[in-house]
Amino acid sequence: MKKKTIYIPEGSSAVQEKFINCMMIRGKKSTARRIMKDMLIEVSKLAAGQNPERVFEKALDNVKPSMEVRPKRIGGAVYQIPVEVKPNRQIALTFRWIIEAARNVKGKPMARKLAGVIMEASAGTGPAVKKKDDSHRMAQANKAFAHFAKY
Repeated sequence: MKKKTIYIPEGSSAVQEKFINCMMIRGKKSTARRIMKDMLIEVSKLAAGQNPERVFEKALDNVKPSMEVRPKRIGGAVYQIPVEVKPNRQIALTFRWIIEAARNVKGKPMARKLAGVIMEASAGTGPAVKKKDDSHRMAQANKAFAHFAKY
């Protein structure tokens, strides 16, 4: 399957553009871009002296899962089988968990909520990192069923 190419404007990276596309609601890309820009400004204020793009990248790396469980039906029983997560799915899950965590915070503008979640994730804490840890814990708990992965 051929990979889609996305337009990358000046001063942005491919990962940031993909994040903007995932954050976008009802095709409002200009709003999503503004939120991303405001979030980077907010992160630069919160992380004094650090490059906001680097903080964003570090947050993504801290949330990126390496293992997950997939249900598989074998002989009438459904087993949760641990599998490695492919790179594209890692990115998709990371974006989904960060955006979901930001949307669950109430009473602030989206850029500020997102900046808070990104700062927590870059520090290795927060709801997005907890989601990753839960995924890894489930995979570890069901390690006994790993031999079913070949079926």
